[in-house]
Parts: sequence; C-alpha cells; structure tokens
Amino acid sequence: MNWRKWCDEFLLAGKGILLATREKRFWIGFVISFLFFGMLMNLLSGGFSKFELMAATGFSGSMKILADALLGVFGYKMIVSEWLSVFAIAVLQGTLIGLVVLLWQKKRVSKNSDTSNSANVEKVGIITGLIALGAGCPTCGTTLITPLLGAIFSTGGLAATGVISGVVTALAIIIAVLSLKRIGEETYVIIVNEKYLRKKEEREKGA
Repeated sequence: MNWRKWCDEFLLAGKGILLATREKRFWIGFVISFLFFGMLMNLLSGGFSKFELMAATGFSGSMKILADALLGVFGYKMIVSEWLSVFAIAVLQGTLIGLVVLLWQKKRVSKNSDTSNSANVEKVGIITGLIALGAGCPTCGTTLITPLLGAIFSTGGLAATGVISGVVTALAIIIAVLSLKRIGEETYVIIVNEKYLRKKEEREKGA
C-alpha cells in the first residue's frame, strides 16, 4: 500500500471539505443531519425506552425528552466519554451528508449526469443504518441489536451485545472516513474546476 499516496489523498479531501465549509448548501445539510443523528443516538441510549416513555407522557413529556436529547448533543447531562462518542459520530455523519448535498446541488446546476450522486446517497444510507444498529448503551445491553442477539443466542446474546455493537459502530466510522476521503476529493475537484471556469468566463467577457 502506498501510504504517501493515501496521505496525499486525505490531504486533498481535507482541502475539499474546507472549501465546502464556505458554501451555504453544505451547512444546511450539515446542521440538520448533525442535530438529527445526535438526537437519535441520545434517544437510543437506553434502547427504545425513551420512545416508550414519550408515548406514555404525552406531548409535554415528549417535548421535554426531545429537548434533553437535543441539549445532550452538546454535552448536557452526559458522561464525557459517551458524549464525545456521540458528538464525533454526529459531526462525521453531518459532514458526509453536507458534502453529498453540496455535490448534488453543484452537479444538478452543471447538468452533470454522473451516477456518483446515487452511489454517495447509498453509502450514506449504509453508514446511517450501521450507526443506528450499533447505537444505544453497549455496557447495559440496550443497543438495537440486543433483541436480535437475544433471539439467536438466548442469554449469550446480551453478553455479546457490547462487543458486536462496538464492532458495528467501528465499521460505520471506517466506512464514513473512507467515504469522506473520496467525496472530499470529488468536492475539491468540482469546486476548483467551478472557480476556474468562472474566471475563464470572466476573462472571455473582458476580452
């Protein structure tokens, strides 16, 4: 494996992400997805218990639970280690979706019929599914995969939940980072090319 090439590609992807942060469309996708996934992971921290509580407490109780989940994205009433995990994953997912939204808009404007948009959306869907599947509280056996493991392995399922949910989450993060590398590179190329064409058009008008 050519590590120098990989480092160069990650550096290029980083430049692409920095360029994307100057675009309003990126921030729209980022903020919405960051808050959504952060809240979702906080709500799933006890399995489905918070959703059951929301159904039992009515509108006012549900709003209180949602507000706590929202504040939890920023560390409110959260254990630092758990909050860092939720925050990091939410930022990663928000950045990925923000880039996909930006690329979608730019390719639509340029009438680019490239099929990579659909592939990017599929990857985001896979990552989202893995993050949701591994979400919850592995130490207390309340991740979303607990019922499945319990059905397959009976009492052994709960013991394996923490390990498997951690593996699922780690897999989601790895896929997300690799996707960020590729989509970040693509973003850099498109934005730089867009600037070049704009300057070229201005020069031709001024000639």
